[in-house]
Amino acid sequence: MPEAVRLSRDPAARRRLLVLCTVAVAAALTGAVVGSRNGEGDGGERAGPGRRSVQADPGRRADPAARLTLERQVGQLLVMSFDDVEAPEYIRRRLRRGEGSGVILFGKNASDEGSVKALTATLQQEARGGALLATDQEGGSIRSLAFAPPQSSQGALGDPAAARTSASQGARALRDAGLNVNLAPVADVAQAGSVLAGRAYPGDARAVSPLVGVAVHAHGGERVAATAKHFPGLGRAGENTDDAPVTINASRPELEASDLVPFRAAIGAGVPLVMASHALYPGYDGDRIASQSRVVLGELLRGQMGFRGAVITDSIEARAVIARSGVAVAAERAVAAGADLVLMTGSGSWNLVHPHLLRRARGSAGFRARVREAAGRVLALKRRLGLRVPGAE
Repeated sequence: MPEAVRLSRDPAARRRLLVLCTVAVAAALTGAVVGSRNGEGDGGERAGPGRRSVQADPGRRADPAARLTLERQVGQLLVMSFDDVEAPEYIRRRLRRGEGSGVILFGKNASDEGSVKALTATLQQEARGGALLATDQEGGSIRSLAFAPPQSSQGALGDPAAARTSASQGARALRDAGLNVNLAPVADVAQAGSVLAGRAYPGDARAVSPLVGVAVHAHGGERVAATAKHFPGLGRAGENTDDAPVTINASRPELEASDLVPFRAAIGAGVPLVMASHALYPGYDGDRIASQSRVVLGELLRGQMGFRGAVITDSIEARAVIARSGVAVAAERAVAAGADLVLMTGSGSWNLVHPHLLRRARGSAGFRARVREAAGRVLALKRRLGLRVPGAE
């Protein structure tokens, strides 16, 4: 007997068939839903054990910072220091864990080229080749590595050829010693009586700008990151912010016609780092020092001047900073304002700054997003320098 006829005469069989059809339809619908979630049916790759759907969180693939834990994202914002000639275990541990982006070295850390090379090799080994290793090597008396060039201060260099040669020699010496960031050149326009007289290139803004530009290019040619400092200009200051609070009483038009001009030249030359001053600039922001001002770092430097590199603070332990808050709160304010790297020249500051920034990021989605943005800029700098980029493996 044909099957269709038999089923029509058997009520029990019809009921069994109805149940089977219902189950089949439900299974098909469930499979379609699951398949769509796994990327099936829309060109996606099916997710299986140990595999992530290609549709899941595309931002994490495009942004290495997003692949880091929050602890490591915060770590990318911190440049550490120490007092010894050998890297202490706590520095090596933080580099291994990604809880610090790199280290600034001073004369106290190494006295000759051989010891510097050994130290930087150790630091890079602990960081798996991903450490920013910085120093102050402006020239003249401002040289953390006293055995290395440039012998002449910026104030003694009045023409582009001399500025280029001096910057190239200094950057090459840093590179050969294992360093990859120079906190130079000074891009300030020194006025009469300026605390930066002799450290800044001589002359007015029109004379200083091309010298800053060739210095930036010279560093890049040696694969060392130059840092234009101290934004938006400290050349009018009679005191150093390391030693006292400083207010720059100049109007916006005055600053834009003079102080900002060399920084525009540095940005045009592709400078990868700009150091934010700790002075107060009432012409822009009467409440926040530049390193903690959204107006100065966000609206002016990023918005109007188009800088896309990384912003680093001057020493977070400066008296101009400590007069307003402790280092942890200062670091938070700086990051919130737009700084990407916090320069800690005190060996104990990490113990205060990292936990504070981490707590703040855990408690605020907005601050957490700012940390991730800053970490992304730091990783872009590392990539530019040919360093290992954590999160991109």
